Order: sequence, then C-alpha cells, then structure tokens
Amino acid sequence: MHGASPEQASQIHHDTKPWWAVLWLTGVDYFSTLGYQPGIALLAAGALSPIATFVLVLVTLFGALPVYTQVAKRSFIGQGSIAMLERLLTGWKGKLFVLILLGFAATDFVITMTLSAADAAQHMVENHYLRHALEGGKVWVTLALLALLAAVFLKGFTEAIGLALIVGVPYMVLNAVVVGRCFIEVARQPELMANWQNALSARGDLTGLALAACIVFPRLALGLSGFETGAAVMPLVKGDPEDAESAVPHGRIRNTAKLLTVAAILMSVMLLATSFLTAVLVPKEAYAEHGEASGRVLAYLTYQLMGPVMGTVYDVSTILILWFAGASAMAGLLNLVPRYLPRYGMAPRWVAYARPLVLALFAITVIVTLIFHADVEKQAGAYATGVLVLILSAAIAVTLALLREAREAGRGVPASAIYFGVVALIFGYTLVQNIHERPDGVIIASMFIVAIMVLSALSRYVRSTELRVESVTFEDNASEEIWPLLQCKKVNIVPLKDCTEEAMARKASEIRQFYTIEGPLAFLHVELPDDRSDFASSLRIKVRPHGDNYVIEAHEAVAIANAIAYVSEMIDPISIFLGLTRQNSVSQAVRYVLWGEGETGVLVYEILLRHWEFTPEDDVRPLIFLMSE
Repeated sequence: MHGASPEQASQIHHDTKPWWAVLWLTGVDYFSTLGYQPGIALLAAGALSPIATFVLVLVTLFGALPVYTQVAKRSFIGQGSIAMLERLLTGWKGKLFVLILLGFAATDFVITMTLSAADAAQHMVENHYLRHALEGGKVWVTLALLALLAAVFLKGFTEAIGLALIVGVPYMVLNAVVVGRCFIEVARQPELMANWQNALSARGDLTGLALAACIVFPRLALGLSGFETGAAVMPLVKGDPEDAESAVPHGRIRNTAKLLTVAAILMSVMLLATSFLTAVLVPKEAYAEHGEASGRVLAYLTYQLMGPVMGTVYDVSTILILWFAGASAMAGLLNLVPRYLPRYGMAPRWVAYARPLVLALFAITVIVTLIFHADVEKQAGAYATGVLVLILSAAIAVTLALLREAREAGRGVPASAIYFGVVALIFGYTLVQNIHERPDGVIIASMFIVAIMVLSALSRYVRSTELRVESVTFEDNASEEIWPLLQCKKVNIVPLKDCTEEAMARKASEIRQFYTIEGPLAFLHVELPDDRSDFASSLRIKVRPHGDNYVIEAHEAVAIANAIAYVSEMIDPISIFLGLTRQNSVSQAVRYVLWGEGETGVLVYEILLRHWEFTPEDDVRPLIFLMSE
C-alpha cells in the first residue's frame, strides 16, 4: 500500500470525531443536493428522470464509491486523489498538474459554498412568509449566509461538526417523512402511476429508455458531489488507538470507508425515491422554469400534501442545510490548500493557519457571489465541471496506482486496474458531455486555475529569498565532530561550483592575493538534486579537512544560494567570498526561481540581508566580499 510517509502521518489532525459524526459534515454537501437534484432531473429528463437517476445511482455505487474507498487507503491525511497523482508526476510538470487540479478543486469547493448559499437565499426569498420582506434581496441574503458560515469556521472545526449534525439529521428525517407521505399519495391515486407509465411508453421500448437515460445522465452529475470533500475531511475521522503508533492508520481508513458507504447508500435511496415520486406527482407546468415548483419540487410537494405548517418546517430545514452545505467545502479547502501551496512556496506562510485562510476564502466567495449575482443556474455548470474533473482524476489515480503496485510486485495487469480504468472512461464521457452542453463551467474553472497560477508564481518569487532549509543532518560522525571547529568566527566561507584541487588552489590564491584574511578557508560546494521544484529541503552535510583548510559538501539542496546562506548562518564565519558571473540578470532570475541556480553571489547577499532583518544581532555579522569570476 502506498500512503503517506510516517512524517506525514504524524501531522494528521488530532481533533477527531467518530465517523458517523463527520459523515454529516461531508453529508451536508452531499445530502443538500436533494434540495435541487430532483428538479434538475425533471427538467433534464421529464418522465424519464427516475431511470436516469438509476443510472446515476449505479455510477455512484459501482464507480465513485469504490474509487474513493481506494483513495482513502492511499491518501489518508486529507490530500485526496491529488496527492496520488502528485506522486506519479515529479518535478515542475507534477506541480503544474497539481495546481491545475487545485484550480478545479477550488472551483468545486468555492462554487459549492456560493451556489448552496444562493439556493438557500432563493428558498428564503420565495418563502410564503418571507417573500415580501426579502423581495429583491437575494444577493445580500446570500452574502449574509456566507458570512455566518465563515463565522462558524472562525470558531473552530468542532463547532462545524456539531452544527452539521444539528442541520443534517432533521433534514434527512423530514425528507423520509415527505417521501413516505408521497408514496401514500401514489397508492391513493393509481391513475398517477398509470399516467407516468404512459408517458414512458410514448418514448420507446425498454432498450430505448435505457439508452436515453444514459444520454441524459451527465446532466444529473451534480448528484455525485460530496466524495472529494469526504476524502478531504478524512483527517477529522477518529480511528483506532493503534493508529497513533502506525505509519498507516488502518482504523481511520476503515472508518472512512464506512462513512463513504453509508453516505452513498443513503443518498442513492433518497435520489431514487424522490426522482420517482416527483416524476409521478409533480405536473410539468409546475416544475418548468419559473413554475411554482421550479428549483424546489420536494418543498412544493410538502406544501401540497402536508399543508403550510409542515411546508414551512421543510423550507426552514432545506434553507439551513443548503446554507451549511458550504461547511464540507470549507473544511475540505482548509485541509487541502495548506498541504500544497505553502509547501510549494506558492502561498504566504499564513495560509497554513485556519483562521486567516477562512477570511481569504470568505472574500473569494463574496467576489464570486457578486460576479454571478447569486444566480444558481449560472454557477451550476462550473460546479458540475469541478466535481467531474476531481472524480475523473481520482479514478485515473487509482488505476495508475494499482498498475504500479502490480508492477512492483512482479504481477501482470490486475482485474481491479481494468475495472477502474473502465470507471475512468465513464467519468471521462460524462465530463466531455457536460462540457459540451455547458462550456461555461470550463471557462469559470479556467479563471480559477489562472488565478492560482499567477498568485502561486508571485508568491514563489516573493518567498524565493527565504532560507528554504527545513533541517540538517551530517553524513558521518567525522563531519559532526569537525563541525564545531568551524563555528563562531573561526573560518572564511568560500563557495565553489566544483571542489577540485585545482579550483580550490586557484580560489585560495586569488583571495590571499587581494585580501588580508585571518583563519582557514572553508570551501563550500552545494549539490542540487535532479528535482529542484520543491520549495524547501533537508540538507545532508559532509565536512573534511583539506590541509589547513576545510571542505564542506552540502547535498539535496533545492537552491544553491539559499543553502549557502543557511550554512553561513549555522557557522557564523569571519567572512564570505562570493563570486559574480555578470550574466544576463533576467535569465539568471528565471534559473534561480525554477532550478535553484542563477547569480549566486548577489542572491546569497539578498537572502542574508532579508534574514538579518528579522533576527536579533547578537554578534558581529560576517563580512561579505563579491568577487568577479
């Protein structure tokens, strides 16, 4: 099994809850689609909507659910399928791919918050008792709901899970009551069932109906939302006591599988029931655009069959869960974003902290809401696109992971890899159809991707002059013993591209010819790995004497200048002799940001000055000499 490293596993969020409690945090996103999914199905397929929904349920139970169960086994600290794909693609191409997927994830999660809040506002504005008071106020009602959501997360995760229980459980109970009452009505009026069957017969035989349902199915893709957020909130799921001692938390993985399975089965039953009942009971003129049941067919049936009091109770519950549906998306982003962008150097350090990130995400949701004027339909395409891209990427990641594991074990292509490959093709077809019918979704997602790319590049550039070294280890005991002999103004550091005998002799001669120095020279050579796209790394240092001087070799650095500056701060030398190439400054800057090279002398100077600005001056700073090469 390929999961996170033990170091990553130790970083798993410790404020955990039982799986059945966390279920409602991801479930408020998943289950809240009952507020609009039956209406979408009716508009897309009419009398055929129960059959199209059955196709959706099959894809859910035999596609999305197995995929994310596999994801939970291999990415159990909340990174989801993105982490799996990141491990398959290294270097800058891998990071660019991750940024693109983060763009789609941001599209999915942000639009989940704005669309759900807008839909809740729509229910409030159209409610019989609130209609006159809130007339024309849909946008500000949406913004108020988003502000309340942000306030919950500023308080903390524990409160969010507690509110999810309070909001989600009554909503599902009310839906069960409404579904039961609707079945009684169908039994009382058998002619309604006959009318629906006649409408189906008019559309062809069973084979024709099945094909038509498969064609219509992509329009119902919003019913698949919730799985990626289920993986993202996995760190909140309580596992077994033994998980703390294990690199792979088997209890957490098992409980997350329970969460995903129960949510999928519960939602599948409700989708099938509500799609059937609304197709039989709701007249076409009611669910048509601008009709009395448009966007709220279950609320419409509740008013019709159970009266205004029960209808109002159902409306309130629907408004609450639609508002809080953004909680699972917010939780997903708060777990997802800090695991990637700060580690890539592509976000400020404060992004790793929950409360500032909540405020930033709230600001983004405000902008999106104002741009789309809180219109649910205009945001639906982007929502579906984000959901489908993430599920497709998860299916591809699982397929590739199974193939790699089989290859490492010396086995042939496993049947499971073929199965998930077929699942990936199904989701690929669904995504293509969705994009063909609603291209605005890709346009909106592209805006998120471009924004992430630009902001990430700017952040990487601004943060490039940080020290960027996480830790240091010595290659052998001799190096560790020699190291104190170099510290505290005892040597002069001389960085070299190559620590050959000839290079060291030439550089020592130049320095002693033009400068009067005291103490030995410490020749420092920094070796870069093949993959230099990481923002920070751990240095591995080897030290050896060389006559009256010393040689320091630093391995695994991601940038030469930053490693030199870090080693200098560790040693506190008498002076540092830095070389200048005097090459084109623009090309040197690009080489530094992307490959950790560039005009090393000037960069070391800038990095040290920036570091010294934020550190107290306990001692005399080393002298810095810039020498032309």
